[in-house]
Amino acid sequence: MYTLGIDVGSASSKCVILKDGKEIVVGEAIQVGTGSTGPKRVLEICLEKSGLQLEDMAEIVATGYGRFSLDFTKSQISEISCHAKGINFLVPTARTIIDIGGQDAKAISLDENGRVKQFFMNDKCAAGTGRFLDVMSKVLEVKLNEMQEYDSRSKHAASVSSTCTVFAESEVISQLSKGLSKEDIIAGVHQSVASKVSGLVYRASAIDDVVMCGGVAKNAGVVRAMERVLQKKITVAPTPQITGAIGAALFAYEQANK
Repeated sequence: MYTLGIDVGSASSKCVILKDGKEIVVGEAIQVGTGSTGPKRVLEICLEKSGLQLEDMAEIVATGYGRFSLDFTKSQISEISCHAKGINFLVPTARTIIDIGGQDAKAISLDENGRVKQFFMNDKCAAGTGRFLDVMSKVLEVKLNEMQEYDSRSKHAASVSSTCTVFAESEVISQLSKGLSKEDIIAGVHQSVASKVSGLVYRASAIDDVVMCGGVAKNAGVVRAMERVLQKKITVAPTPQITGAIGAALFAYEQANK
């Protein structure tokens, strides 16, 4: 039995096909989100790579910011539930999830069965999200995927104290004009993200077995900053961008077996 989960975020689209609720047949993420051709494109990629057709899917579940925009699925489940389901599948010991996406950040606490106990989300401000990092990478003229390398060479992280992205951008420009190194500024940017997100984690009563997912989890600099702020070891989920889509595909499997 094949089931499909699709996670339509604000900045990216993710798709996963599961076999018998156990095996990931294919999982893909592309950097094009809702309001575009992204969801259909990532669906086409998954179907092509798997050699399957949409008609082969026993059930399809959509999640994410743009989950109601799809015309090929009638079932939608919140990204909070899907991230919990996906992380529990990948890292069963996880009790706290940190999900930093393109436009929001979430902290989710789980019980021993992987069910959501409580969660807190920042979706009103770009600070502490992938969008914040994207803005800073453009100001600093450093590619997003290279920021972790700059961070690793930092000797002393600069202070990026502004919680507003616009003000933080001005702060970084000022630091550049004063001759601060890009390495130290980027380390400060990562520290700023960690400080912002840690507030959500504390509110969600973070305990051990903290797992990070979302696109920002691929940035080792942010992960290190989160570990410093929380004083906890953090596990990065395997294929961190597609955890929500995995959860959606697992829910689809459960629905198909009802």
